[in-house]
Amino acid sequence: MMERWSLRLRVFLLFAGLAAASWGALGAGLWAGYHRLGDTTVLPAFVQAGVVAGFAILGLTAGIWYLFDENVARAIERLAGGMRARTHAAVTGELDASPARYLGDLAPAAAAVTLTLAETRNALAEAVARETTRLQAEKDRLEALLSDVPVGVLLCTGDHQLVFYNGQAVDLLGGGAAPGLDRRLFDYLRQAPVAHAHARLLEAGDPDAASDLLVATVAGARVLAGRMRLLDQGRDGPGYVLTLRDVTADLAAHAERGALLAEVFDRVRRPAANLQTVIGVLAEDEGAGPALTPALTGAMLEEVGSLASAITELGARYDDSRSDWWPLAFTRASDLADGIRARIEAAGLEVTADPAPILLRCDGFEIVALVSVLAERVAAAGLARSFALEIVEDGAGAMVRLGWQGPALPLGQLDGWLGEPLEVGLADVTGRSVLLTHATECWPDRDAAGRAGICLPVREARRAHRRPPPVTRAVVYDFDLLSKARNAGVLDSRLEDLTYVVFDTETTGLLPAQGDEIVQIAAVRIVNGRRVEKEVFDTLVNPGRSIPAGSTEVHGITGAMVADAPRIEEVGRQFHKFAEGAVLVAHNAPFDMEFLRRHEAGIGASFDNPILDTVLLSAVVFGQGETHSLDALTHRLGITIPEEARHTAIGDTVATADAFLRLLPMLRAKGMVTFGDVLAEVRKHGRLLKDLNG
Repeated sequence: MMERWSLRLRVFLLFAGLAAASWGALGAGLWAGYHRLGDTTVLPAFVQAGVVAGFAILGLTAGIWYLFDENVARAIERLAGGMRARTHAAVTGELDASPARYLGDLAPAAAAVTLTLAETRNALAEAVARETTRLQAEKDRLEALLSDVPVGVLLCTGDHQLVFYNGQAVDLLGGGAAPGLDRRLFDYLRQAPVAHAHARLLEAGDPDAASDLLVATVAGARVLAGRMRLLDQGRDGPGYVLTLRDVTADLAAHAERGALLAEVFDRVRRPAANLQTVIGVLAEDEGAGPALTPALTGAMLEEVGSLASAITELGARYDDSRSDWWPLAFTRASDLADGIRARIEAAGLEVTADPAPILLRCDGFEIVALVSVLAERVAAAGLARSFALEIVEDGAGAMVRLGWQGPALPLGQLDGWLGEPLEVGLADVTGRSVLLTHATECWPDRDAAGRAGICLPVREARRAHRRPPPVTRAVVYDFDLLSKARNAGVLDSRLEDLTYVVFDTETTGLLPAQGDEIVQIAAVRIVNGRRVEKEVFDTLVNPGRSIPAGSTEVHGITGAMVADAPRIEEVGRQFHKFAEGAVLVAHNAPFDMEFLRRHEAGIGASFDNPILDTVLLSAVVFGQGETHSLDALTHRLGITIPEEARHTAIGDTVATADAFLRLLPMLRAKGMVTFGDVLAEVRKHGRLLKDLNG
């Protein structure tokens, strides 16, 4: 049992026992001497001498104990803490041996050991870095490739936990909350289609089999088409890769086109039936005299007009819907103009181009081919050999106009050209098919200056703007999660198997019971022993009250900055979802948790997560005698907090997370492997902070 006590406690008990033994020996000696004398008159003198000698022994023992505690026991603890930090937390820098200056050669020997360890580690790190440079480059290329794959890609364990997702998957699953590693897939997708597809593949037993599925997001906003393929056997059964694409718009367009087609049949069928009846009447009365009475003629004209109007309207609506779903990309007008110029000049003709700074939704290759072929045929017809190409805005779309000085092109001749192939040997690609693809027409005209030309409208265009800064679409993954063992109980879980959410708050003051409120919450996730850089929670909070100037001087947040921020009830729900299923970690956790738990009723959720406090963890590793502020802890662990990030929620959160990650191997080195082991140890330091785990 004694080996579980701290060194300082054992030293204290040693000197306390020595003092007690000295008192006992002194008392026994005085008692024996008194009885040898046999003189009762000297008893007060013996008692007085015993008390004086006893206090002298006590004072001498206490003094020696203090010197021994300060210069031996505490020095050894500091020396051990520094050695553990450099051994297990990869802290660099020379070991401070000054606290152990009275320990003889122990301090220099420890410094030499840590220096040799650091040199060996650096040499090993350089060797590993050299050997892994090629692998890192391949990894970066793979990540870049996967981040640009135009479909969402997910990798899940056999029990449907996320271990990989790319940027497109964030867009597909997001709905306001990005996915997270080691989270249940069914937090984002409806369970039944995914589970059934997984079960079908397991029953098939074919490693090359794939299963197609249609699944909706949990929020119901999107319908996704997916394909699932099994991976190798994992700890929880075969995992799987799931590719997803959004077919919500495709389904809506398909339904709209189906409804339009049904309406076409309905609206054309009735006028056609009526015309059939009228024509039948005419056929029956053909030999009986004049059949075209004014009433019958009016009925025929009305039905024909109704039929023509219906066909015209339905055709226009079909063109509109077709242009919506046809997969056309935006192309710069300058790129179109350059392609058209190249084709026309290659034919020995002259052309000037004046494109507006716009983007056109079109098939650029087809538009270039159509306009350049029309220019060649105009030249072959002897109408012109020099052209002016204009691409300008025209309402919601754009107008492409090929103009020339000379005779106008007859409409019938243009119609004939549109029916001819644009390329020799490609009979299917005609000018008419290009127009059909783009749901448009083209016609000859003359402009205000009298120049002849051909007009080709494009239905959709937009102004070209400066490209915004690229959005980081990095892939997020940890393949070790595929084989990670999962324990049902947190107390029995290994520290590296748990998911942690490290968080920090900034507030209007230090007294929540007197009305102070949160103004900022930040958090990061730690999964499988590493901080996931892309999974960050950081938001301002409207406290519903003014922010004192003294608090603003600390964290830099003003009332104007939080005026439009959400209230704590909304932010609390978002943070509760972000921290779901994780161990909460904070520096001085009781302070932050009190602010959150005051609003649990309004949030509609309880923060009953297991909690670890880095103040207590620091006391476990470095001893209670040290300073355990965040600045002191990060300094001991070799972590630098940028000055601009200090006393910001996200800056302190990242610093706390990095410190926690360096404390974990030091805890394991002290024999604390499970969460329960750590919890039992931190509760011994309750006089520093209250443990919040019930």
